[in-house]
Amino acid sequence: MSTVAKDFGMDEAMKILGLSAINEGTSTGQKNFGNGEIIESHSPVDGQLIGKVKTTTKEDYETVMSAATAAFKDFRTMPAPARGELVRQFGNKLREVKEPLGKLVSYEMGKSYQEGLGEVQEMIDICDFAVGLSRQLHGLTMHSERPGHRMYEQYHPLGVVGIISAFNFPVAVWAWNTALAWVCGDVCVWKPSEKTPLCGVACQNIIAEVLKANDMPEGISCLINGDYKVGEMMTTDKRVPLVSATGSTRMGKIVSATVGERLGTSLLELGGNNAIIVTPDADIKMTVIGAVFGAVGTAGQRCTSTRRLIIHESVYDTVKDAIVKAYGQLRIGNPLDENNHVGPLIDTDAVANYNNALERVVAEGGNIIVEGGVLTGEGYESGCYVKPAIAEASNQFEIVQHETFAPVLYLLKYTGDVIDALELQNGVAQGLSSAIMTNNLREAERFLSAAGSDCGIANVNIGTSGAEIGGAFGGEKDTGGGRESGSDAWKVYMRRQTNTINYTTELPLAQGIKFDL
Repeated sequence: MSTVAKDFGMDEAMKILGLSAINEGTSTGQKNFGNGEIIESHSPVDGQLIGKVKTTTKEDYETVMSAATAAFKDFRTMPAPARGELVRQFGNKLREVKEPLGKLVSYEMGKSYQEGLGEVQEMIDICDFAVGLSRQLHGLTMHSERPGHRMYEQYHPLGVVGIISAFNFPVAVWAWNTALAWVCGDVCVWKPSEKTPLCGVACQNIIAEVLKANDMPEGISCLINGDYKVGEMMTTDKRVPLVSATGSTRMGKIVSATVGERLGTSLLELGGNNAIIVTPDADIKMTVIGAVFGAVGTAGQRCTSTRRLIIHESVYDTVKDAIVKAYGQLRIGNPLDENNHVGPLIDTDAVANYNNALERVVAEGGNIIVEGGVLTGEGYESGCYVKPAIAEASNQFEIVQHETFAPVLYLLKYTGDVIDALELQNGVAQGLSSAIMTNNLREAERFLSAAGSDCGIANVNIGTSGAEIGGAFGGEKDTGGGRESGSDAWKVYMRRQTNTINYTTELPLAQGIKFDL
């Protein structure tokens, strides 16, 4: 363990989370095993090796699926409130290990320690939501057209839910899916990102304690590790009726096509190219806070990160100057140190993409007003630390049309009214998160109308980044159309069934059809 890690208590955190030098990357409930190649997890904070994880072989995967399908047969008949009790206990376990798990998230992924704690808190919150939901998995009752008949619909568990998560939220997105899937009666097989495998092993260790204490069948929570080839095992498997995948649009299209070919269901949470519209009636102070956090939080590696700032010409210079001044106050460094605002990118490949974006925007005619660059020297030995950059650009630039998973913010100027701004905002392939900064009620309502933002998330006077678990999370267009977390997102984890009961001694047919024998 490096000096940085020791100084911030990573040794103790790893011990609490049950992590060792080499960890099993395949698990079914209380059993851990793995026979595949080794994944090395290096921290982007200091470049040091944190630990190693064994990947999942085809034989390992079959063992996992056997355990999962067997567990489902019993788990689906367990009353939903009883399943909710398991989730309640899991949430309490997370409360006990919030600090060590938050540190691991920060050290393995690179986000700030406060963001790491916030991510674990999201896990706790979704558990609380799911516990309440376990007593509200309701259907509808409809009036039958036939006398003496009752018609209603109900929801049943789907089966094995496959989860593929991304590195940027290495624990929360898994919890969004599993907490709901479990109370719905499903069992889960999870493939975390190969860039953050230890976070996956840690979470599996936590839920395994709960399952063991309750004498629950193996397979309710399963873990597999590896690259896209391991993910393909799930996407091509007819025993997995639902695959929830978070990642790039490119990856999502592959998952959607593969799962769709076997008539399975995909829940996709893909890329974002999120914008904040700043109107003449915007509160400039609120705008700066929302835009800066949205652009540099998690080093610009959130799917909801602010990529574009669409500013009215009348306030353009004022907003630009305020944003540039705020960027001058950012502190970049070790994310475990709470004095820093911005940590590293996940790896040197992400750094290369960041550099490419800055080169491209200049080549297309943009003007960089806050210089970027890779930081070197003491504290930046991993080679993953970069300066958040700002460029004046056009929405038509090819680089602006694409999502760069790094802290690069594009300033765009608009004239006219909010309709002109909306054309710019909606003029990209992605449709995840959006925001407008205005104190004008008409502008706000126009933004939220059917002819307004085309995104799955539309905010007024808050930024694009961050979402409460009570609302359904997801976006449209190239973002994939999936919905996770709150509201009625639970329905995707269940199958709908319509039931009709005849309590008479006659058998009338629907639509008045006569069929007398």
